Amino acid sequence: MSEGLSVIQAVLREQRTELLDAWVQAQLAAPGVRTDLISESELRVESDRFLTALAIAVTESSTADTSGPAWDAIREQLTNLSRTRATRGFTPTETATFVFSFKEPLFGKLPDGAAIWAATQLIDNLGLFTAEAYLRTREDVIRRQQDELIELSTPVVKLWQGVVALPLIGTLDSARTQVVMESLLQKIVETDSAIAIIDITGVPTVDTMVAQHLLKAVTAARLMGADCIISGIRPLIAQTIVHLGLDLSEVTTKSSLADAVTVALERTGHQIVRRKAPVATAE
Repeated sequence: MSEGLSVIQAVLREQRTELLDAWVQAQLAAPGVRTDLISESELRVESDRFLTALAIAVTESSTADTSGPAWDAIREQLTNLSRTRATRGFTPTETATFVFSFKEPLFGKLPDGAAIWAATQLIDNLGLFTAEAYLRTREDVIRRQQDELIELSTPVVKLWQGVVALPLIGTLDSARTQVVMESLLQKIVETDSAIAIIDITGVPTVDTMVAQHLLKAVTAARLMGADCIISGIRPLIAQTIVHLGLDLSEVTTKSSLADAVTVALERTGHQIVRRKAPVATAE
């Protein structure tokens, strides 16, 4: 173990209580401290747990490199802390400040020289790790929310016996197309439907990629024994399809969902008939 780490180890062991009190107060006195998101008692528990893990890591490590196995426990602790704070609404800066705010209390207990430099390396490395862990957590949360939104934005509804409809809203990409096909095929099997209507009224633009995704969904539905009708073909979309030279000749298309429903009912042997108004009788 280096001389600097030896000094840090001694300070963590001999002046632990004073360090903890000074560190908690430093965090509470920091500008913009989020006491609305975390209580002082909870902050003290987190800080005490960090000091325990730090003392063990410093004892087991021979360098200030926090990527080694001796630092596994404290990295896991900081990862969990970052995940918790990210879900509570802390910013990356507020989360990393948990570690960086330990500099002043620790430096105040250390002599100048090797110990200060070793402490600087340790705190900087752990602070940067905390910020990176926070960002990874936020990316996971965003990715999960995007997946949930995709699933919620592709509802397949049963319109009639043997007829299902899939209203699409927003841009189609490869990931969403996969969810669309899975939802559509599952609903076709569940309802034993022979007609599937894909309504693209809410799709802002149709380019070559979007058209290919639609054709994939149509082909998959046909393999399951269901014919597809694409509705919501607006004039601008029709012109775009022609301009791009896309072949939708084998697919039934309609300008509105109402027209598509009418065709679907006719194919399944149903007919929409206006009910006659009751004849008024004279008293």
